[in-house]
Amino acid sequence: MKNIFKIIVLVFVASTMFAQQDEELEVKGNVLFKDQVNSMKPPVPIINVPQAVSIVTDEDILNQGFRALGDIVRYVPGIHTTQGEGHRDAVVIRGVRTTADFYQNGLRDDVQYYRSLYNVEQVEVLKGPNALLFGRGGTGGLINRVSKKALIGETFTNMNVGFDSFGAGDFAVDGNIEVNDSVAFRLMVHSDSLANHRDQYDGDRFGINPTMTFAVNSETEIGLSLEYLDHERYIDRGIPTSIIGGASTSASRPVDALNHITYGTDGNVHTTEASILTGTLVHNYSDSGKINLTVSSNDFNKMYQNLYVNSYDGTNVQLKGYNDVTLRETTTIAFNNVNAFDRGTLTVGLDIIDTDNENTRFNSWFDNENAAERNIDNHFLATATDFQIDKDGNRTALDYTSDLKTHSTTDLEVTSLYLNGNIDLSDQWIMVLGARYEQVDTSIAYSEGASGRSAVRVLKNTASRDDSNVSPRLGLIYKPQENMSLYLSYSESFIPKSGEQYKKWSAATFDPDVYENTEIGFKYDMDDRISMSFAYFDQETVKGQEDGIGGSEVIGMAIDGFEIGIAGEVNDQNSINFGLSSVDATKSAGSGEQKEIPELTWSLWYTHRASDLFSLSFGALYQDDQLINKENQARLDDFTRIDMAMTITPSDSDTVRINIENLSDETYYPHSHSTHQASVGEPLNVRLSYQKTF
Repeated sequence: MKNIFKIIVLVFVASTMFAQQDEELEVKGNVLFKDQVNSMKPPVPIINVPQAVSIVTDEDILNQGFRALGDIVRYVPGIHTTQGEGHRDAVVIRGVRTTADFYQNGLRDDVQYYRSLYNVEQVEVLKGPNALLFGRGGTGGLINRVSKKALIGETFTNMNVGFDSFGAGDFAVDGNIEVNDSVAFRLMVHSDSLANHRDQYDGDRFGINPTMTFAVNSETEIGLSLEYLDHERYIDRGIPTSIIGGASTSASRPVDALNHITYGTDGNVHTTEASILTGTLVHNYSDSGKINLTVSSNDFNKMYQNLYVNSYDGTNVQLKGYNDVTLRETTTIAFNNVNAFDRGTLTVGLDIIDTDNENTRFNSWFDNENAAERNIDNHFLATATDFQIDKDGNRTALDYTSDLKTHSTTDLEVTSLYLNGNIDLSDQWIMVLGARYEQVDTSIAYSEGASGRSAVRVLKNTASRDDSNVSPRLGLIYKPQENMSLYLSYSESFIPKSGEQYKKWSAATFDPDVYENTEIGFKYDMDDRISMSFAYFDQETVKGQEDGIGGSEVIGMAIDGFEIGIAGEVNDQNSINFGLSSVDATKSAGSGEQKEIPELTWSLWYTHRASDLFSLSFGALYQDDQLINKENQARLDDFTRIDMAMTITPSDSDTVRINIENLSDETYYPHSHSTHQASVGEPLNVRLSYQKTF
């Protein structure tokens, strides 16, 4: 089936390459945010970016009914979702799992929460490690949200309201006002009520983002943005897996008979409250020189507590849980100077980041008041269908405040200097060359609870480490014609042993983990209507760790694969967005399949505009089977999901959208966090939304 599908794709690619278009269209979303900001010349289109890139615009978000980053990821090649324990965005990019490689307007946004889309201009997915542009991390790639800003010279208001068959509803307003010739104010507000197919699941999200833009003069512009968000949602960790057919050699699969059960009480909750203040300055000090300055300060208060299935014997489930609080304050200063020359541009930049992080985790504690055994630690056995009592029928009390597991305070200071050049070697050859030097100073005070059931902190260690690394980037682009490019690139990135969330040292005596990526690719824009891309990548991971017998060893992972993308206007009535990714991952030490890496994924979104009044879209996505945890222990089956959408535009200012997800009502399990935490995919869902422009 996979080989047949690949042949069909190649036939389609070959046939579309010779399609001729008579009219040129301006393509929205073909320029990266960094190239819009760090550019004296017209921003570099992605055809001249030597790496695989996918851009999803605000129009795509509305038309496809996306409500979260996870929805967007389904239709981007080379990336898929992982569960994130039901309280955070979490993705696997080119085989590398991450909860922290998220950015907003090029600045690090690494707190674990679900990000809203109400104020997003476009979402950029860059594949492959690339510390030069964004700093440490981004080891498989990264996701950057570009926010909308106040627009001088425009006055408009957009209102969106929607609801779906699960009972969820959402409301958003985006208004821009021209205060005068040099000042604009924009206000974006959204409010969502959450619901889905799972019992007990609910929640609310609220966000407000006022922005202002000041044109001081023709050479200088200042921007201000303040975003406040307040989120609360139920945490659903999914269902257990079990051996199929009873054979000991069979892999466990999610138990279909239990997919209507939500394992948790009303105490399964996640809350995030945050404020994000950002100021920007852009100044063109000459015809060939430009400086960009961004200063941002954010304050996050994030809490989640939950129960989840730790084991399942076919009759009873063992439940465990915890309460986790993260308080994080981050100040970022990003400065760069751009100079344009006859045959290229040179950017010199300085980034300074100061983060204070405090994390506290309590174990759940169960107390069976009427049982012979009381105070049974942080787990208990319950039936698979009634988990608020134990397997013997005794109701169990639960608290999250008496058994401290860990507490840590972290001070993280990062200073980095980078140099990036885009050089036109000739009319057909372009070189992208640069490197970033990054100094990461980390200090962690780590405590655990006193022995037994105790909320008293016992300091285990206080340690600090200074890591420095140089991350190079080299890209060579050959353009046989203006709308075609072939490229070769090499890039690196790294992660210090403090990890993504700075909670605890992991083998702190070892150097940072290093990720290297080599990529060759081909991009082709056909008359500015439809774009095609192909990329083959080879990524190596190097990690140092203890070997368990008093020594050390170097382990890692080797990942290679390819991606295909086709997107744009086939003609005036039809458009297409197709992506396919094939990934092969192996351990560099030992053998065996890697978890959470489906070999093949693909997606297709096709739109037919029957008239100015009506358009019809069909979507399909496929995800191969994948390993959940250890080899041959638990797996998720492959699945294909069909989506559909209709757009009705009775006037230039009114748009009605109907989005249907999982049209065939397929039962599927898109991802899992661990062996007995498989997420249940949404069944058939219909969403109706209305947009009004004033």
